Amino acid sequence: MTAAGQQTAVNVVGEAARRRSFAVISHPDAGKSTLTEALALHARVISEAGAVHGKAGRRGVVSDWLAMEQARGISITSAALQFSYGDAVINMLDTPGHADFSEDTYRVLSAVDSAVMLLDAAKGLEPQTLKLFDVCRHRGIPVITFINKWDRPGREALELCDELVERIGLQPMPLTWPVGEAGQFRGVRDCLDGTFVRYARTVGGATAAAEERLTSDRAHAEVGADWLRAEEEADLLVASGGDFDPAPFFAATATPVLFGSAVLNFGVRHLLDVLVELAPRPTPRQDADGEPRRLEAPFSAFVFKVQTGMDPAHRDQIAFARVCSGVFERGMVVTNATTGRPFATKYAQQMFGQQRSTLDTAYPGDVVGLVNATALRVGDTLYSGKPPVRFPGLPSFAPAHFAVARPADLGRAKQFRKGVEQLGSEGVVQVLRSDRRGDAAPVLAAVGPMQFEVAAHRLETEFGARAALERLPYTVARHLDDPAQRTLVDTGRRSEVLTRADGTDLALFIDQHALGVMRRLHPELALGSLVAGAD
Repeated sequence: MTAAGQQTAVNVVGEAARRRSFAVISHPDAGKSTLTEALALHARVISEAGAVHGKAGRRGVVSDWLAMEQARGISITSAALQFSYGDAVINMLDTPGHADFSEDTYRVLSAVDSAVMLLDAAKGLEPQTLKLFDVCRHRGIPVITFINKWDRPGREALELCDELVERIGLQPMPLTWPVGEAGQFRGVRDCLDGTFVRYARTVGGATAAAEERLTSDRAHAEVGADWLRAEEEADLLVASGGDFDPAPFFAATATPVLFGSAVLNFGVRHLLDVLVELAPRPTPRQDADGEPRRLEAPFSAFVFKVQTGMDPAHRDQIAFARVCSGVFERGMVVTNATTGRPFATKYAQQMFGQQRSTLDTAYPGDVVGLVNATALRVGDTLYSGKPPVRFPGLPSFAPAHFAVARPADLGRAKQFRKGVEQLGSEGVVQVLRSDRRGDAAPVLAAVGPMQFEVAAHRLETEFGARAALERLPYTVARHLDDPAQRTLVDTGRRSEVLTRADGTDLALFIDQHALGVMRRLHPELALGSLVAGAD
């Protein structure tokens, strides 16, 4: 390697070490989007935090930019926010909490190095949180736990930590501990140095909360019983194996735990500091052959999300790509490993929710927004140089809800077809076709029924094509391994075979009983799961 090449490699590795790429995951209504914005507030990239519904005339959270998100106060699509904090570059991905959009969250988790698991102090581990954690465990993603809403009545801190051990097998390692029971939040004990961090409220939680750090003796004198209880509980957990150790954290068998209130901005700066100091840096990613791709290797990235309509004025399509190796430079021509065709990166953006700015360079760990990326699909690998590289594709979840879609106005059929194709390429829904119905009446397949609402809303608002949806009775989908067996399943009564846009044949059944009957009638039938753990 030449001296210039060695210097470039050093720069890439050094820049990668500055990156922290993480997702925020939670059950709906745990305060995820509020925390996302509070982190941006503490990094001083926004000056004032808005409530989810834009109360008191303030704008909504920066990561919830779809009209449906702002109307309902929930996240229904993932969002990327990149900003600097000190010497670190933060790539933060806000994810949908609702189970109907878990496929989008799964894709996001493929693009990060760690996750912040947000728990409601009153509810603890909820069903969707458990499912998302299972994905993290499957992928070996280290998890930091932030117990939110401590300003409201809730459960005991020790009880919530015990639940982490009993229900998901994660050893809690407290980094902060609440002073005052849930609903009587007075601050936190910093478990690493034993000091008391006391917070001061700001008007509506719109600005960063002021912090005062007190010694243990002063905290005992001013806070009394609440401080003693916090010391005793935190020390009890540490004594039972909860002392912080980075090794089990990186191995995803233990989780640092912090307490706070995102809406009041209490404990948020501490979480941000922990992410910068402790969260894993980008490491070599395995390609489709199982070989680690060195950080300093020529540029490579994979597309984990495609989104249209972020800017209604331009109606452009953006592909979100996670950089895995090398240096990305705006304007470079890369190769799409899926098609073998070149792709020009003239329009590259740094994302901050719906807002964007021109991005000239990016390094491993960064998320790049590629504009006018109509040639890119979720799961595509982009690379420069030789030899070719391809990263593992992102599987589609097994759908459980199906509906025939037709244009309500035949005069808008062209716009309808274009919109359905677009939504399918983004992964908003899966698009299935059958010879029986023809191309004019595609079948939309979804993990959850709310995806149909999003699809119908976007068809009408972005493409001016109102859709009429007719629900189908199928609830179980399997992969038809042998196309020659299509006629065995495609009876049109209790089962049917439809073809997905990627050419996959899906055998659909009205319920598990119908699937069982089919297997007994035709034991030779070759059916497989669509993705492990998803159906």
